[in-house]
Amino acid sequence: MKRNYFFSTLIVMLFAAQLVFSQTFEELISKGDEFYKNFNNYEALDIYQQAGNLQPNNYEALWRISRAYVDIGEHLPNSTDEQEKIQLDHYQRALNYANKSVKNAPDQSVSYLRRAIANGRIALFKGVFSVAGVVNAVKADCEKAIALGNGGDDIQAVSHYVYARTHAKISEKWAPARAILGLGWADLKIGIKEYKKAISLKPNFVMFYLDFAHAYIADDNEKLAIEMLKKTIDSPIEDEDDAVKKEEAKALLKKLQN
Repeated sequence: MKRNYFFSTLIVMLFAAQLVFSQTFEELISKGDEFYKNFNNYEALDIYQQAGNLQPNNYEALWRISRAYVDIGEHLPNSTDEQEKIQLDHYQRALNYANKSVKNAPDQSVSYLRRAIANGRIALFKGVFSVAGVVNAVKADCEKAIALGNGGDDIQAVSHYVYARTHAKISEKWAPARAILGLGWADLKIGIKEYKKAISLKPNFVMFYLDFAHAYIADDNEKLAIEMLKKTIDSPIEDEDDAVKKEEAKALLKKLQN
């Protein structure tokens, strides 16, 4: 009887401890998200890492840590070799955590999206036409994220956006040269279609409209490019770089209108 009581008490205690553990993790994730919404990337990273220490294999912490490293890396100075090394290290860390997220949640779109973004940053850093394999990995992860179709409209919108930007960026190079590099799949028309899909899922987002405008310029459609630039300017600020992007849109709009 005493033994049964002991084991029953132990089970209750373990269940209670597990409940507190889970709540603590969720609280940390929520706190980190608040820092992220206010563009406090270093604070967000610290909190997400604390959550990751509690549950090392939880993809909700892993993909957020990856995102934080990218956000921090994007805004690091890179005028010296040492600074460039530090920036690339942040992108590599982002990739490592995204790989862990894919490993632990291979059925979640966000895992593949974050890996695509981390690899995309590495490709841009090194030069997209010098790392064709990385670019192909970005394409594959975007397609996987879109095919899974989960995570909500925001995740799917960004997945379509990254996919669109990949097609548009690679299309800048002469087609025969791209084919030799194994990047012959890039198609500006697909990029434009994917930008439209991203905007349909998440309208009024500065970054989407600005890059869509650049795609229309590349497609020799200045009329629609001007329309996208005006929408860029009119959209609310949601990202820490939106104010800068709005100024870029104003300058480009003035150039096109003149």
